[in-house]
Amino acid sequence: MELNISDLLNIVWILLLLQFFLPFLQKRMLTARRLSTIKSLEKSRQSRVITMIHRQETMSFLGIPIARYIDIEDSEAVLRAIRMTPPDMPIDLVLHTPGGLVLASEQIACALKRHTGKVTVFIPHYAMSGGTLVAMAADDIVMDPNAVLGPVDPQLGSQQGAYPAVSILKALEQPNPNRDDQTLILGDMAGKAINQVYNTVYNLLLEHNTPEKASELARMLSEGRWTHDYPIDFEQAKEMGLPVNEKMPMEVYDLMELYPQSGMRRPSVEFIPTPYLPPPRQPGKGGHG
Repeated sequence: MELNISDLLNIVWILLLLQFFLPFLQKRMLTARRLSTIKSLEKSRQSRVITMIHRQETMSFLGIPIARYIDIEDSEAVLRAIRMTPPDMPIDLVLHTPGGLVLASEQIACALKRHTGKVTVFIPHYAMSGGTLVAMAADDIVMDPNAVLGPVDPQLGSQQGAYPAVSILKALEQPNPNRDDQTLILGDMAGKAINQVYNTVYNLLLEHNTPEKASELARMLSEGRWTHDYPIDFEQAKEMGLPVNEKMPMEVYDLMELYPQSGMRRPSVEFIPTPYLPPPRQPGKGGHG
């Protein structure tokens, strides 16, 4: 039986429609799987689960790379979720972020700190800068053994780029008769920014630490002891006295798999997701199999 031109055109139109709607259907299915996993985690832990997961977008409008950070929209959404949660219900926040706006991070952290129920932050991979600031508000910080936190020292922007506030103050210590007013103003802002972040971290840590310990940790994290991207791993966080543990539920890892990196490109890491068996034992020298 031969197909005529009309039948071929109908097949082409059907294929085009499938190609158009398939990404939409895949997105809907992925969203449904995420909601199902969140509900399962909430049921098992009897808690309100909130996710704040920032995948770094590989492609955006006209191919310009776009990075995702904690912003005001994030703080509005998290604050809305906290308001909708009964005061005594525990909150579990799954956090995966490179950081973001200090204002938005402080709003989220302070709202979590004011919540009456227990607050647990889960960090399966990393929570840097503003993400660490948010984690400071938790009663428990659950980290994967390979996950990292980061310093919260403020970064100030200028026409030349963003610089650590502590480095700006360090530069101002050097004598320079040709220093302009803009640099002096930036130095004044840097001092204020460090003090503001220090006070925020200090107040967040004060509930579970002595004033002396809270002050020590706040200075360590906010005053530029390390570079801004320095990784604070699980062991170091534990040595610092932060309330960290490794009891990560498998549902959190399952949930992370449902937030794939967007963009069309070849993945930089590939593997066959099969639990391989250990290799057979080899006979020792001079032994027999």
